[in-house]
Amino acid sequence: MLRTWLAYLHGCTVDGTAHRNTTAGQPRPLYNGCSTTRFAIGLLCGILCLTSLNDTRAQGKPPGSVHIAVRDGKTGKSTPVRVRLTQAGKVVKALPAQVAAVSYGLWDHADGYAYQPDSSFYVPGQFSLALPAGTYQISLMKGNEYVNQQHTLVVKPGQMLRKTYTLTRWIHMAARGWYSADDHIHIRRSPGENKSLMQWIQAEDVNVGVLLKMGDFWETYYPQYAFGVAGNHRDGNYLLTPGQEDPRTPELGHALGFGATGSVRYKQDYYYYDKVFDELHKRGGLTGYAHQAESFHGYRGLTLDGLRGKVDMLELLQYCVSDEPLHTENYYRMLDLGFPLTATAGSDFPWCGHDHDHGPPEQSARLGNARFYTYLREPFSYSAWKAAVAAGHTFVTSGPILDLTANQALPGDRLALTKGEKLTIKAEAFGHAQQTPLNALELVAHGKVIGRVTKHDPGQSAGHLTITLNLPALTHGLWVAARCYGEGKQAAHTTPVYISLDGGGFHNPETIGSYLTQSEQYLLELEKELDTHSDNPEFRVWYYKKGLKTRIEETREVIRVLRRK
Repeated sequence: MLRTWLAYLHGCTVDGTAHRNTTAGQPRPLYNGCSTTRFAIGLLCGILCLTSLNDTRAQGKPPGSVHIAVRDGKTGKSTPVRVRLTQAGKVVKALPAQVAAVSYGLWDHADGYAYQPDSSFYVPGQFSLALPAGTYQISLMKGNEYVNQQHTLVVKPGQMLRKTYTLTRWIHMAARGWYSADDHIHIRRSPGENKSLMQWIQAEDVNVGVLLKMGDFWETYYPQYAFGVAGNHRDGNYLLTPGQEDPRTPELGHALGFGATGSVRYKQDYYYYDKVFDELHKRGGLTGYAHQAESFHGYRGLTLDGLRGKVDMLELLQYCVSDEPLHTENYYRMLDLGFPLTATAGSDFPWCGHDHDHGPPEQSARLGNARFYTYLREPFSYSAWKAAVAAGHTFVTSGPILDLTANQALPGDRLALTKGEKLTIKAEAFGHAQQTPLNALELVAHGKVIGRVTKHDPGQSAGHLTITLNLPALTHGLWVAARCYGEGKQAAHTTPVYISLDGGGFHNPETIGSYLTQSEQYLLELEKELDTHSDNPEFRVWYYKKGLKTRIEETREVIRVLRRK
């Protein structure tokens, strides 16, 4: 009974599934209050272990114990890792004292602490557990680049089982100059959480974790103790940095910003996203739209602000819209219209996982399940990383690794060609035949597939796909990107290389007319909302009718100019 009550308080059922108490379909906290201290989690672990041991002794068998050490295959040093312990297919609810624990939850509620939504937990590398005698299975995981491991533990009565495991990478992207990031993490943070949160992102091998203060018309959530450099916490090539997902409205979408010296919020002008974007830019930050600009009518906001040059990036890969993480419709529309956008990605932890379409709880929500890589031409630092993101040297992924060059230009680069000059495009995809098996690699130009290979083609495999395409003569500029699909929901996509011809642009002359018409339709949608008074406090766009009408007219002027191209 005690175990059941403690598991419920902690946000999990005894069998290990994450628990969410709901009212009318909306999640609410299992308990409220300030963040639990390490004393509390130590006490919880002790009580749980004592209960397990007493159960074992009641059966006449003395308990056993395990001591696990996990090391990095290259350095030989202890390394943070995600652990999941099961017995006969059921999760074993036992936490080591060494667990890295941080309070987290939807709407900043305390839904979880030491256990992750799938009942795994993070440890710094070594840990000990007292367990009843028996046979257990342990899973060790460390992000996309490391090979997952599963082992059997046979715990004998009264004995200590000692095991050392070595985790190896199937690819080392940081050694190639590419650093991973999750741009969408929602956890409140004070300096006291930095050590444990650092172990979380290290255990997922995420080099940069962007922790977002979240807002809506009424309130803010997930506060950060500082912004800019003052809010950073670094350990080697791993960095925690603050950002914001604010404004967030159901009529214009969710704005994204990071890298600024301070957060920006205009409560009285909440629906004027451009004011926030302009100020974030003044403070050295980057701006964009979350959730592929798909949900919450983000395509309207992207049209309104993107066509006026206010937007730097688009969160292209994520599991929030559906369990298919890659959605390119709004991205390709903006690119074909001639607007460069850096592709980024983020988990939206703890909100979104692979099971997002199936309602709460989000048992597969996990840091880094959607991430992006950024290429640095210099040693890793906050300023170098931010500059490289601004330059668009990125690709997004839920597993596969991509590499793209066009005449040696990287994603985000602008390549100027003259008429008759040749263009050589090369793309490679890398995967792990068992963990991240590849299916297909495609070259995309102006939204159309211009080259494709699959793992079944000669010279290709589930671990490596490559394609080279020579274009002898261009008739106009274009953008070129690579995308890759793996098994299940695994996918990746680069930011394009932007190619101009004889000083022209990279827009698509074949689609610009239809996309401008579509953009106008989105503006008409928004105008209809402005003319509809709503008593629902969640929908306040009509209150900002005058200012948004002005911005709509500014956007229409941009559309008129683009139609003359």
